[in-house]
Amino acid sequence: MSTVAAITSCATTSCAYNHEGCTAYAITIGGQDSAPSCTTFISLDARGGLPVAEGHVGACQRLECVHNTDLMCSAEAVTIGGQTAGCLSYEAR
Repeated sequence: MSTVAAITSCATTSCAYNHEGCTAYAITIGGQDSAPSCTTFISLDARGGLPVAEGHVGACQRLECVHNTDLMCSAEAVTIGGQTAGCLSYEAR
């Protein structure tokens, strides 16, 4: 795999890294049970990250996802949403 998955959309407005899109350099997808989520999510009053929304998935801890290749996300792009920063691109094997 020669590229990382881009975050095309993040609707989790309570995340400090969401400023009209994901401004984290890279996120990790993890979560519990049937709730895959962005574990980089943090709810703060301040905004942080890059000056532009160009986030990517740096690592994926969801081994059962069809897009997981060697703990990296092989999806062309991912979408994050909901109040708990769920990975909406997740697909179980």
